[in-house]
Amino acid sequence: MTTTGNAPAAPPSTSAAAEVERRLRRDLDGDVRFDDYTRHLFSRDASMYAITPAGVVFPRHTGDVAATVAAARDFGLTVTARGAGTSLAGQTVGAGIIIDMSRHMHKIIELDPEARTARVQPGVVQDELNRAAAPHGLMFGPDTSTSNRATIGGMIGNNSAGSGSLRHGMTIDHVRALEVVLADGSRTDLRPLDPDERARRAALPGLEGDIHRGLPAILDGSADAIATRFPDFWRRACGYRLDRLAGDDAFDLAKFVVGAEGTLVLATEAVVDLVPKPKRTVIAVGHFTSTAAAIAATEDALSCDPAGVELMDRTILDLSRQRIEYASLGEILQGDPDALLFVSFSGDDEDDLRERLDRLVGLWRANGHGYHTLEAVTPEQQGSLLKVRKSSLGLLMAAGSGTRRPLAFIEDTAVDPKHLVEYTTRFKEVLDRHGLEAGFYGHCSVGCLHIRPFVDLAAPGEAEKMRAVAEEVKDLVTAFGGVNSSEHGDGLARSEFNREIFGDELYEAMREVKRVFDPELRLNPGKIVDAPPMTDNLRDASLPEPQPFQTRLSFEVVGGMRGAADRCMNIGLCRKSTSGAMCPSYIATRDEEHATRGRANALVKALSEPDPRAALGDERLHEVLDLCLMCKACKSECPLGVDMAKLKSEAQSHHHDVHGVPLRSRVFGAIRPMYRLGSAFAPLSNLPNRIPPLRWLVEKLLGITAKRPLPTFARKHLVRWHRKRGAAPAEAPMGTLTFLADSFTTYTEPGIGRAAVELLERAGWGVRLESRGCCGRSSLSKGLVDDAKAKAGALVGLLSDGTEPGSPIVGCEPSCILTLKDEAASMLPGDARVADISGRVRQVEELLTEAIDSGRLTLSEDAWPAGKRILFHGHCHQKAEVGTAATVALLRRIPGAEVVELDAGCCGMAGSFGFEAEHYEVSMQVGADRLFPAIEAEDDGTVIAATGVSCRQQIAHGTAREAVHPVRLIQEALAGAPAPGKAPEKAEG
Repeated sequence: MTTTGNAPAAPPSTSAAAEVERRLRRDLDGDVRFDDYTRHLFSRDASMYAITPAGVVFPRHTGDVAATVAAARDFGLTVTARGAGTSLAGQTVGAGIIIDMSRHMHKIIELDPEARTARVQPGVVQDELNRAAAPHGLMFGPDTSTSNRATIGGMIGNNSAGSGSLRHGMTIDHVRALEVVLADGSRTDLRPLDPDERARRAALPGLEGDIHRGLPAILDGSADAIATRFPDFWRRACGYRLDRLAGDDAFDLAKFVVGAEGTLVLATEAVVDLVPKPKRTVIAVGHFTSTAAAIAATEDALSCDPAGVELMDRTILDLSRQRIEYASLGEILQGDPDALLFVSFSGDDEDDLRERLDRLVGLWRANGHGYHTLEAVTPEQQGSLLKVRKSSLGLLMAAGSGTRRPLAFIEDTAVDPKHLVEYTTRFKEVLDRHGLEAGFYGHCSVGCLHIRPFVDLAAPGEAEKMRAVAEEVKDLVTAFGGVNSSEHGDGLARSEFNREIFGDELYEAMREVKRVFDPELRLNPGKIVDAPPMTDNLRDASLPEPQPFQTRLSFEVVGGMRGAADRCMNIGLCRKSTSGAMCPSYIATRDEEHATRGRANALVKALSEPDPRAALGDERLHEVLDLCLMCKACKSECPLGVDMAKLKSEAQSHHHDVHGVPLRSRVFGAIRPMYRLGSAFAPLSNLPNRIPPLRWLVEKLLGITAKRPLPTFARKHLVRWHRKRGAAPAEAPMGTLTFLADSFTTYTEPGIGRAAVELLERAGWGVRLESRGCCGRSSLSKGLVDDAKAKAGALVGLLSDGTEPGSPIVGCEPSCILTLKDEAASMLPGDARVADISGRVRQVEELLTEAIDSGRLTLSEDAWPAGKRILFHGHCHQKAEVGTAATVALLRRIPGAEVVELDAGCCGMAGSFGFEAEHYEVSMQVGADRLFPAIEAEDDGTVIAATGVSCRQQIAHGTAREAVHPVRLIQEALAGAPAPGKAPEKAEG
């Protein structure tokens, strides 16, 4: 296969694909995948485009990248490099071979604090580099909102910037040298050159010599166009940067290829500059009654020498209030602003920062800008502000419905900030003329607003409307002397317009640049020059109509189950690794298919097949879904709310339809009767924990790992205790509540249930124990959806018929009690009782905190020494459904306690997942990422608290430290007798 002219190579035939796959498997140390699911996952990035590649490679080193390019050359295929796949304009999709630089090539090779440089591989994530540089008081200057997953290689490809560009410029300003693979598969380095080295390279044979001979000729021949046709505004991520090369005596090709979107070279190592990290940041948040009023206040902000000025409009504010992960922002705002302006000041002199903040507040007040200014001067005050600001894109994406989405095609323009008010007014007139809504956010400090109109590309005429708007905005930004792309690049969305923007002569010079570096158009063709129309290769327009398909669970979104999966717009937040819990298996594997995004896209593929039910039984799809821990972190942390736990349960149920239900799944699904039997036969049932051959037999028969201790059953379980303990308190001034006696609190850790019941009774409640049913969580987690629905329905019936109207329903195990609050509605749609029961579910911590605050429970001032430290790890389902605030508040009621909540992600246990032999190693990797080190860093006197039984099991196994349920700590503080942090009592028998 060969390429001719300027046309990119066509996809290979099946036989050719098989041949190149064999070649790559032979030549590479990294992984090679040409299966349909992998190709589908990598057909998309965070843009509106989709192009299915021939295959995907995951290189381990520069040699693998060179070998891939050489194989692509021999087989006539194109090559597209990819980092986190978060490109918004379609830069990282292509029809040839995709090279995923992020999975294995993510080492920080060297960090030199004295030189303030770092040598890194392209897959290093920006936040990971910053974390390594922080102890030296340094950081990487460009600050993207996607810093927790954006790779340095991707930032180099796009010339990324961000909120700090007013101070630190763009990525191009921080690249010193690159190790690269050229389009012929050869390797070289790019750096500033003295005249002798330039001459030596120009004399070389082959492509490297051609480049060093050809570029000076292009510069000479197009000098006038280079000097006059580039847009005036400095913040540019468009075209090839001939303006930076012209007049550069050092002939710095390392900087020249920044922003080239992988069309000229493939970078495999980079030396980047680091900058001093400011010791302090303070933020002023102006509240405004309109977006225009907020933009008008930018000039005053810029006069105070800020580090950044960021806009957020009502659309994003309203969306943040709907998400547990971001709802804390609403608690600190004043009134109901239509827009916010975040003005940050950074530096080392606290007095200077305070003075600048005060000056801004005074200017806004004097000039009538805004109705309130919030001053956030501590990291605690700034946390929720920064979290929402960095998630603006994802929150905006969540506002779409079905295929009507806020699309990134005119979202990256920038003009001089002095024109911003007039420019934005004219911009809005364009949108109004076409009847389009849009959300506004972005960097007012540098005149860049990310404006995303809502468009349904699957509807007739919408693609044409989108194009018309893009052309009008391109002309508008040109009229203001701005740029069409200021940090997100050209890609497939904007490259088509580059001839008009730069003019024929400069555009032809850029085409010559492409031909000099890449004569056969091997590297990511169709970007920057010679691009297809922006309306080609649209993702939503290419999806077939979904086939009728009956699901067991209710998916109340446009498009049903496929629509629920297709909510994913590939922004890649599930690839973050330094905060939150999403996505634990990606953190362990760094494999795209084990991120929420990968699973969602795999389900979209399956549910787009002619027979979706059969497609859900596909074994390759089962592999993709297998490592989902069903932690539900994606439901709250994914701004689009992709609920992979629910999607996996449904998919598993159809896999069972095709292949049958495994014995182990039946055992785990029947956890309550199994635990009841275990308790009844204790201590005999606890023997497998003590006799290794029995553990070996259990692993062989059921696949339950012998490496992890099994739960210990208590013969005197919670129900037996409740029946035999004697009369409950005669008075219950607070009324009667129902305590859900879940399987774990009842049969393996009854001391927790006893503590909760006794505390609630002392707080004035009458406690009714409900032990007859099961919420269905264990069955649901194994895809036994029909069984789960039957169990949930029976429990809802018991609670509805056997409890007082409006009375609380509480429990100690988050996954069980919260199943009634969440999944019950999906399992039992239309059952009016579910809404009633869900509305009555309370965390036991809430009721105990209320009792302490009202004086109905009094904690001893002497029970705990002052400063006694409690390290709290929250359960993933609790974080996803209701948050951990109630538990933290309860623990902070303990006199003298210092409560620290861990941001350590998922523990990795996830119910049965950590017991399954094939998942044990991944389970431990997840725990070892952040949780285990955080606990091991604590001294022996620190008390470890955790609400979830799985979390307590994993902590004990992974760190040899006991974790205590918070109600036990409250019981200790109330009585004042047992030593704080005493291990939970051992089960009898």
